[in-house]
Amino acid sequence: MHLYDSTIPSGNAYKVQLLLAHLKISYQTTSLNIVATPSETRTESFLKLNPNGRIPVLVLDDGTPLAESNAILFYLAEETPFLPSDRLARAQVLQWLFFEQYSHEPYLAVWKFQTYWGDISRLAESEVKKLKEKGQAAIDVMERHLEGREWFVSEQFSIADVALYAYTCAAEAVGFSVGENVRAWLARVESVEGHVRIRKDPTGKCPL
Repeated sequence: MHLYDSTIPSGNAYKVQLLLAHLKISYQTTSLNIVATPSETRTESFLKLNPNGRIPVLVLDDGTPLAESNAILFYLAEETPFLPSDRLARAQVLQWLFFEQYSHEPYLAVWKFQTYWGDISRLAESEVKKLKEKGQAAIDVMERHLEGREWFVSEQFSIADVALYAYTCAAEAVGFSVGENVRAWLARVESVEGHVRIRKDPTGKCPL
């Protein structure tokens, strides 16, 4: 397998790297400069892999490219302990994957990017307010759901946890409020055997 990620630490790429580490699957990596002008994801060769021009992309052993981080997680987790076999539990995993991409990542990921590699001063006050409020709302949803629970689905560490961990682990560092339930859950994710940290930022702008 061949993973296309980014030179700066991307939570979406990290999700895939984290699951691959847990599954002990070896792979090759090509890191693209997504902050270049134009981004290296806009080259003709990369657009053949993903016409949407975004990382991550996982090229399977047969040469098939698979884009979208949570779709990659779902593919890799099939027939492993990271994806429940129960029909309802599988749907609940998808529920949290959709939540992560619709209600969580668009705010936490964008705010993290703007904090370290963007220019917050260029954002309109209304956009800053939206990113902060929506991001905090997503973390608060997680806090309530984790009351009395160890994991997001079926009391089993799954790709729902992997997906949500990737940007939540940086939430407090970029100014969001993290409650006790989420903080304890973050520690549990980090204690699972095979856990790896997100890659260091070669630009030195992100200290995580």
